[in-house]
Amino acid sequence: KDAGKIAGLNVRRIINEPTAAALAYGIDKEGAQKIMVFDLGGGTFDVSILDINSEVIEVLATAGNNRLGGDDFDQCVTDYLVREFKKETKIDLTRDATALHRVREAAEKAKIELSSLATTTISLPFLTADRTGPKHLETTLTRAKFDELTEHLVKATMGPVQQAMADAGLRPADIAKVLLVGGSTRIPAVQAIVKSYMGKEAFKGINPDECVAMGAAVQGGVMAGDIRSLVLLDVTPLSLGIETVGDVFSRIIERNTTLPIERSQIFTTAAPFQTSVEVHVLQGERSLASGNKTLGKFRLDGIRRAPRGVPQIEVTFSIDTNGIVTVRAKDLGTGREQHITITNSSNMSQEEIARAMRAAEEYAAQDALRRDEAALRNRAESLIYQAERAQKKLQSEDQKRLKEPIQRVQKALAGKDAAALKTACDELEQLLESIGYHSGDSSDGSYDADYTEN
Repeated sequence: KDAGKIAGLNVRRIINEPTAAALAYGIDKEGAQKIMVFDLGGGTFDVSILDINSEVIEVLATAGNNRLGGDDFDQCVTDYLVREFKKETKIDLTRDATALHRVREAAEKAKIELSSLATTTISLPFLTADRTGPKHLETTLTRAKFDELTEHLVKATMGPVQQAMADAGLRPADIAKVLLVGGSTRIPAVQAIVKSYMGKEAFKGINPDECVAMGAAVQGGVMAGDIRSLVLLDVTPLSLGIETVGDVFSRIIERNTTLPIERSQIFTTAAPFQTSVEVHVLQGERSLASGNKTLGKFRLDGIRRAPRGVPQIEVTFSIDTNGIVTVRAKDLGTGREQHITITNSSNMSQEEIARAMRAAEEYAAQDALRRDEAALRNRAESLIYQAERAQKKLQSEDQKRLKEPIQRVQKALAGKDAAALKTACDELEQLLESIGYHSGDSSDGSYDADYTEN
């Protein structure tokens, strides 16, 4: 958006490339259908699953690889030519920047030609020289050899495809059309693997180099009122939430939620007579707050002094169609409110998103264990607080009955035996209930150790 302003443009809305390509395809189609946008450009690869239904285009899921594109195919051919030239002449072209640049240009040209031809000739006269005189590069490259050199890149496109399909909860049979976007989708092996996995030929009715520009023009037409029968719904790439007590990540908006969106959740204080809380806004898929990306922090002051668990703090996340996030925290008792606006939440590359997803899977068991431990410790602290409050209101006999169970919880809390702590908590909770005092607080999270989730 800032780049557009610098260029002198009035940026009304930002849409990602796969979504723009889908607009170019979906504008004149009738009936409900789900499509895949397979976007393999020069430097990046993206896959989007979209639901085109009457007047609405909804992005169901996205995935990709920020370091996979046509440049990588060029590099494979370049490396091959350099190796073969060195075998023949004993000259390492990687030490000659000018010669290497010519080889890269020839590699790209060969890649393009092999999209329609079975064989191409690479001719680079006077590429370099040694003591014996000038050296020329003359060779023939077949499509079969090109496919062999780039097979690992073609196969790498299937990871994001499978991820996007899984996130959308769909099977290949559920996809009506596959739309190819980006010049690298002209590579026959790419088209073949898409057909093999999806069980259908990819749609080729739109120039893959022009799709994005066409879609952006369509969206401009919608906003200008020239096209009235189309609505675009994008999605959040990763979950958004806040840190709560015990390094817990409390999700408020899940990944792949359709935009625009606004959701709220009620939290409360974790300590008695708190007058402020810090809101730590995070993005990611880890259960632990420390494993996710910080988007921002702000503080809500002026909370009415009250016992732990009494204040009601409403946290609201709003995301507009440009992916701009606004987070508000409001004390419902006093009406005090504070907020933060985050403009870079959607700036993560597909590689960063994929890395966040992999980390969530890799550390799932470990994070769950630590989250359970944090919840148990929070429960213990809450029970101690409630029991000590109860002692002040109960008869002398009941006060004595509570003394030892409270001490057992405190002792277990100071140790590392989770089973012992759970047993002590259960006993104290049962005792409180037996004497007619309910804790009313079994919360399992808290804002940055400041407050807990109701």
